[in-house]
Amino acid sequence: MSTTVIDPTLLDPTEFLDHDSPVVRDLVARTLPDGGAGMTPTERAVALYYAVRDGIHYEVYGADLSRHGLKASSTITRGMGFCVHKSIVYAAAARAVGVPSRIYYGDVRNHLASPRLEELMGGNLFTFHSLTVVHLDGRWVRATPVFNKMLCRLYRIRPLEFDGRTDSMYHPYDDEGRRHMEFLHEHGEFDDVPYDLVVGGIRANHPKLFASQHTTARGSLVADATQGGV
Repeated sequence: MSTTVIDPTLLDPTEFLDHDSPVVRDLVARTLPDGGAGMTPTERAVALYYAVRDGIHYEVYGADLSRHGLKASSTITRGMGFCVHKSIVYAAAARAVGVPSRIYYGDVRNHLASPRLEELMGGNLFTFHSLTVVHLDGRWVRATPVFNKMLCRLYRIRPLEFDGRTDSMYHPYDDEGRRHMEFLHEHGEFDDVPYDLVVGGIRANHPKLFASQHTTARGSLVADATQGGV
């Protein structure tokens, strides 16, 4: 086990990782009714991973990318968001139970995006894809509590599992052996959301995705899938 000293501020609430809010605390309490008593930090982190992965619907359309909209409490209240939102929620929940966390951003190529989403994104290169990095058993582990099980089933993608010991970030192939996602460029890991970098980058690289300054185009990934869009 590593003896590296972890910065204690990686447990603090921030503007976006607002785990001191009643909304985030309620999510944690519903997932760990007894506060996780008798569970290891890894077991708590894994339980929260699945609560965020499947309890918050993954949706690119109609997403709120304002500063308020990216708060963990706001995403939980809406019950939906895409990778940027859900990774924030998980990072906040992890800190709430004493697990240090950070946010990762990278550019990915998504081979199974619907034609409509590819049109809005300007192709299948998606910039500032996000996941969470948590410190467990002396090491940093990457986790992607993003694509919920129901949506994965519609898109014929295997849901990403997480055991708290190995990185969970690659969706290399779908259930039919077709290439799904590959990582192309890393922007790095951050203690809190670098708002201007991330939202400004998404807006600059995918301008057609935005219906207004902070809101993405209306639509439904479920509808895209069920109407033969993938």
